[in-house]
Amino acid sequence: MQKTVVIDIVGLSESILGQHTPFLDGYISGKKKSKIKPPFPAVTTTSQSVYLTGKYPSSHGIVGNGWYDNIDSEVKFWKQSNKLVGDEKIWDAGHKKDPNFTCANLFWWYNMYSTADYSVTPRPQYHSDGVKMPDCYSHPADLRDELQEAFGTFPLFNFWGPNANIKSTNWIADASIYVDKKYDATLTFIYLPHLDYCLQKFGVDFEKIKGDLQEIDQVVERLVSHFEGKGAKVIILSEYGINNVSKPVHLNRILREAGYIALREEQGLELLDPGASRAFAVSDHQIAHVYCPEASVLDEVKLLLMQTRGVKKVLSGEELAAFHIDHPRAGDLVLIADTDAWFTYYYWLDDKKAPDFARCVDIFKKPGYDPVEMFMDPKNPFIKLRAAYKLARKLTGFRYRMDVIPLDASLVKGSHGSPFCDEAYYPLYIADNQSTDKMEPTEVYSLIWNTVFE
Repeated sequence: MQKTVVIDIVGLSESILGQHTPFLDGYISGKKKSKIKPPFPAVTTTSQSVYLTGKYPSSHGIVGNGWYDNIDSEVKFWKQSNKLVGDEKIWDAGHKKDPNFTCANLFWWYNMYSTADYSVTPRPQYHSDGVKMPDCYSHPADLRDELQEAFGTFPLFNFWGPNANIKSTNWIADASIYVDKKYDATLTFIYLPHLDYCLQKFGVDFEKIKGDLQEIDQVVERLVSHFEGKGAKVIILSEYGINNVSKPVHLNRILREAGYIALREEQGLELLDPGASRAFAVSDHQIAHVYCPEASVLDEVKLLLMQTRGVKKVLSGEELAAFHIDHPRAGDLVLIADTDAWFTYYYWLDDKKAPDFARCVDIFKKPGYDPVEMFMDPKNPFIKLRAAYKLARKLTGFRYRMDVIPLDASLVKGSHGSPFCDEAYYPLYIADNQSTDKMEPTEVYSLIWNTVFE
């Protein structure tokens, strides 16, 4: 077996390589580089599941970062159990191939209760008073304590939200090296999230993102140096590239105005009621699953959305199979945005009635993905003081609500998910081996496998 490490650099595409990534540019020049046709949808959980199983969502069932559960009548986002991924993972096949094979999974998603030998993933603590505390989950369980003793508490609030920065990526890199020194796994997966933040906030604007590019370049250099020093083969890849956008599309507002959405009002604030709605959208970057609990309205809803500006394509019926997303979790309709558009989850028409979680970083309660969580309200000149006050309340043991997130989707300048993006934004595969200059996303699995076992 050949010791191998797969480094997932979120957002890596040809569009951002150049003068601000000197290590990567030099490293790539001595390797083979392939563009990966974007998995559909090109979002974190789907892309990673395709790479780890060699199968499409129609088989493994990960149709996006979130979906509507018809049994619970709830929208579910960012679940963590690996049991949600329906197909055999590459480490399961590796264990069958050679009993000496081991695998470490550092922060790739669906990383709880998997059969990987070693794993670490974000997992905050939720106390009875509502306070959310940074933490992580590991297997073996005591690995968590070892890592946090060595490198400090996992910086959850630097992993996502308005304070997201290189600190979380550095922590992951440190943890990856620690785990490798301790366990020396045959195959290691490492997830580096850093570019997700700046590219979604600013798009490909080098004046604003050059510092972030330099930071990730240095982290990758450190990891490559460590693993190549141990004789490992290094594979660098990405799940998607991030292209510039300027048009947020509020699908649920459109469906609401047409009379399809049901709402509950609690203490003057509006909550989407999916189970009582005739049709609603679960938005996820540049794709959206539209569910029609009342099947009789499907055709008219499809016609309405086909006429909506910013919607490039509406998939239904056999078209879902053609895009490999025909699975019970998928929407009755699956929408793809125009290249310069993306889909919000917003359903309220008056910001005064927006739910309380809308102004917070709350990835589980929102019935859709919300990249606006990366911003503090720019219209409030005292917002940082407000955040500091809230933090002080937390540190002194008082209840608090960090309601500092704006409700302005126009702030977001980058997105992903569509298979129709320009090739400059295709995800990349960089290694000693490749199949062609452009590969199907399912080929990544076999290339990783062949690196380890052939």
